[in-house]
Formats: sequence, structure tokens, C-alpha cells
Amino acid sequence: MDKGRELRNATYASVATAVALVGMKLAAWVWSGSVRILASLVDSVMDSAASALNLLAVRYSLTPADEEHRFGHGKAEPLAGLAQAAFISGSAVFLILHAVERLRFPRALQDVNIGVAVMVVSIVLTALLLLIQRRAIRQTQSTAIRADALHYGTDLLTNLTVIIALLLSKYGWARADSAMAILVAAYIFYSAGRIGYEAVQHLMDRELGTAIEEQILTIARREPEVRGIHDLRTRQSGQVQFVQLHLELDGGLALDRAHAIADRIEREIATLLPDAEVIIHQDPSDITEHVDRELWPPPPHERQ
Repeated sequence: MDKGRELRNATYASVATAVALVGMKLAAWVWSGSVRILASLVDSVMDSAASALNLLAVRYSLTPADEEHRFGHGKAEPLAGLAQAAFISGSAVFLILHAVERLRFPRALQDVNIGVAVMVVSIVLTALLLLIQRRAIRQTQSTAIRADALHYGTDLLTNLTVIIALLLSKYGWARADSAMAILVAAYIFYSAGRIGYEAVQHLMDRELGTAIEEQILTIARREPEVRGIHDLRTRQSGQVQFVQLHLELDGGLALDRAHAIADRIEREIATLLPDAEVIIHQDPSDITEHVDRELWPPPPHERQ
């Protein structure tokens, strides 16, 4: 499986879909005058900019490590996620301001049927894009693609509410268009918050999670000569996971023997996390002044 190709395909599909949606919605808004279509158009314009930024970020994050970036360029992905959160929040502010104005001064909509038809096509295109993105997320766990998929998911909801608002307006609910625009804007703010939170967590090197760390510990414990494990640290940068841990071994072991034990554990961790960079330090077990020694075995005062 070529993760780089999956990521590139997902970003290309995102940009192409966003551009197509902008063209269709612009024509539909000019024709109908619907504030909900305008809201959807603004969202799609933001999508285009965010998707283009995503494409550049993913390409940069896949660049191999160099002398100035020894850990690679993977953090370009969560940075793109933060930018997406800002784009999405900006579109929500614009949408609320325009919707409030239309609530105060409602206008009759023109040719609602064209607007509905454009929204149906938009839903189909967005759904197809989400299928491509979900596949890429399953295979790569990309932060940038996850953020992109999250806000295209909100687009799907936006397009559905546009259809409902247009139909309600057609049958005399003049302010339904603007009222639903405000509800969608609130949901867009919520989505932007989720995207921003996940991006910040990645930038702050959040651990990979208890389940993965337990599997790493289980691998290390299977080695009969390992007497303890401490200072396990994990994080992810783009497509690369980083794992660091200390093994406690008999202080009398020969250096080549200790190295062989660490190598076996490293190979098994690489089977669990194929894209991981693993650093294992070997400590004599009779040295007890370990930092963060909560893993295994537990300190005497914590044992039952």
C-alpha cells in the first residue's frame, strides 16, 4: 500500500470537487438569490482554499527528512488542520452576518427548482469525495485528510439544509432560508473547534493512546531477559510514529547480547507500527533512579 499515493489522490479529489462545486453554486446563487445557496457558495470557496492548502501541506509532509528537519516534515499536516479551522470559522462568521441581514429584510427567492437541482448534484459529488477520503483515512490516519473530511461532512449537512430551506421558502416560509443558515453556521463553528483541537493535540505531541502503548509493553514483556520497562513515550508526526522506551536488563549482560534483545523488540514493534521510528535504551536493572518508572514492574510501594 502506497500511503503517499493515497494521500495525494485524496487531496487532488478534494480540490477538483471544491472547484466544481464553486462553479455550480455561483450560478445557482446568481439565478435564485437564496442566502442559503450563498452560504453554501461561501463555504465551497473556503473549501477550495483549504483543500489547496491541504494539498500543499500533504506534499510537504511527505518530503523525506533533511539536515534541518531530522524528524521529517509531518507536522505540516496539523498546521494545515489549524488553517482549515480558521477558514471554516471565517465562513461561519460571514454566513451569520448575511443571514441576520436577510432575517431583518427578507427577499423572495427566484427559481427555487434550479437551486434544489444544484444542491442535489452537490450532495452526490460531496458524498463521492467523502468515500475517497474515508479510504485514505483508514489507510493513512492523516490529520490533514481527517480535517478535510470533517468539514466536507459539514458541507453535506449544509447542502441538505439548503434543499429544506429552499422548499420551505417556496411554500411561504420566507425566513426559513436565513434561520437555517444560522443553524448551519453554529454547526460549522463546532466543526472548526473539533478540527482545531485535534490539530493542536498533534502539534503538542499527544501520546498514541493507551491501547497501542499496552501492545508495545506486551511485546517487550515477552522477552524473558527483560526485567522492567520505563519511560515509554510515543507521538506521531504526519505518517510517522515515534516510540521511545527504556529496557531494564541484567547489568552483567554483554553489550552485544543486550543489543540483540533490543533489536528483537524493535522488529516486533515495527510489525505493529510499520511506519514507526523506534529508539530503545538499555539500562542495568540494578539502577533504580528511573524517571517515570510507572510501567513495569511497578515500584514496590505501588505493588499489591
